[in-house]
Amino acid sequence: MRPSRILIGLTAALAAVAVGSAPAPAAPAKAAAATPLPAHVFAPYFEAWTGDNPLTLSKASGAKYLTFAFLQTQSPGSCTPLWNGDPNMPISSSVFGSEIKAMQAAGGDAIPSFGGYTADTTGTELADSCSDVNKIAEAYQKLITTYDISRIDLDIEIDALDNTAGVDRRNKAVKLTQDWAAANGRKVEFSYTLPTTTRGLAANGVALLRNAAQNNTRVDVVNIMTFDYYDNATHNMAEDTKTAAQGLVNQMAQVWPGKTQAQLWASVGVTEMIGVDDFGPAETFTLANAPVVLDWAREKNINTLSFWALQRDNGNCPGGSAADNCSGIAQKQWEFTGIFAPFSGGGTPQPDNDFSVGVTPSSVALDPGKTASATVNTAVVKGTAQNVALTASVSGGSGVTASVAPGSVTAGGTATVTVNAAATATPGAYTVTVTGTAGTTTHTATLSVTVNGGQPGGPLANGDFESGVLAPWTAPGDSIVSTPAHSGTHALQVTPSASSTGQASQVVTLAPNKQYTLKAWVRGNYVYIGVSGGATGSAWTSSADWKQLSVTFTTGASGTATVYAHGWYGQSPVFVDDVTVG
Repeated sequence: MRPSRILIGLTAALAAVAVGSAPAPAAPAKAAAATPLPAHVFAPYFEAWTGDNPLTLSKASGAKYLTFAFLQTQSPGSCTPLWNGDPNMPISSSVFGSEIKAMQAAGGDAIPSFGGYTADTTGTELADSCSDVNKIAEAYQKLITTYDISRIDLDIEIDALDNTAGVDRRNKAVKLTQDWAAANGRKVEFSYTLPTTTRGLAANGVALLRNAAQNNTRVDVVNIMTFDYYDNATHNMAEDTKTAAQGLVNQMAQVWPGKTQAQLWASVGVTEMIGVDDFGPAETFTLANAPVVLDWAREKNINTLSFWALQRDNGNCPGGSAADNCSGIAQKQWEFTGIFAPFSGGGTPQPDNDFSVGVTPSSVALDPGKTASATVNTAVVKGTAQNVALTASVSGGSGVTASVAPGSVTAGGTATVTVNAAATATPGAYTVTVTGTAGTTTHTATLSVTVNGGQPGGPLANGDFESGVLAPWTAPGDSIVSTPAHSGTHALQVTPSASSTGQASQVVTLAPNKQYTLKAWVRGNYVYIGVSGGATGSAWTSSADWKQLSVTFTTGASGTATVYAHGWYGQSPVFVDDVTVG
């Protein structure tokens, strides 16, 4: 999970270091195979470092299933996971054992979670800390037999997502554990909890899933954290949950092309942050959002519904900010839990005949006045092939339309969705939703569309260069490249000459007489970023790897300024990515 847990997590970790290592507990006796989780499970996070009793909270709130946060090592290099990294809280029946057993007896269960923000940024997530794949797998297996649980959650974010060696070790250890479980007649699931944008995983999240596929590792649930977007946008958190999950399904379809849409949705998990999230009031998951998400989760037949965190489900700090013990909004105690708890169960019955709809590729970019297309794929999920009517709708800005031809196919057939951008189309991001209908059954798939260019005099556009074109940057002699890229799949290459710095620039209009910060990730010798023409400021560096530069400036009376990046005369090309003004 995200930054609201840093201070508490670090406090626990530092306290653990002060205490020192406890002797390793004896290996537990093998327990009977655990009862699998239901097809739908609501399992809010329980903050295990607080000293609260999970059984007491489970009974009081009505949440039968809890995700226990978090397991991590005491220090980098260790292969011994501990609750909160505390040597006084080993994986042992004496720590949470009786509480978990009582929860199971009452028809619920625990989902232990490794990682979390603190572990993922301090090198104490198990697979980041331990370089021995076998020992990681042994730790997973010990956890399973100690508590007789049927699912392990892996909360991977920030630094741990970019640790490719740790990602590979973790997936290999999961595969070893899955093979061990199969040999011992156990059903064991693994879920990955990952940060998301409003349109799906970032590139490093997709890379983690691709690595799992390459290792033949089964990922049972991909659980996205639908909060902390930090994009300074206006948010309806329920609607953003839907678009983020649809983007995830589109991405998973690329990683596991053999799976049907129904199978992909059945492996989706969603974790909200109830009330105010770490960004602030602009990202508030409200009580009104909760039933919308519940109904949508049932409709899509997703696997897991969760939130951060059970101890926040109260109204003790209305009008406040993100905290670990209250939601920051006016509410009754356990009100979010009461809304979500009915989600747990066997799932919505499927129709006798069913189909799926997908779009390939999942994203396209086009210039104003141009067209782009993608393939609509349908498949029989259950029963016999039906006639599926296909339509397309567009959300986003103005000037973009979409159509599907043919307008109907027999399930298993394909069609083409064509996107048209008028010459006057507003540059930016759009979403085309393709809807397939057969009788009373409806399924959708989305196509992300980028109209290239930027609004003259508008805010900074194409700062991540993911459109694949330079516009609206003015950059004679420069180009967009696919490698190296700081994030995503594109970056700007600035090519100086003996008589030119190769400057790339863009005019932006901001609020007048206001302070802003220009940031950009750069690499190369003598690479500069700055502002001119209404504001002044610059910074430069020489770095063989990506490094972030930052320039603070104040706009003038017009608010207009020119943002630029350039190299230096006679030097080699330099690279720029993820340029922001805020």
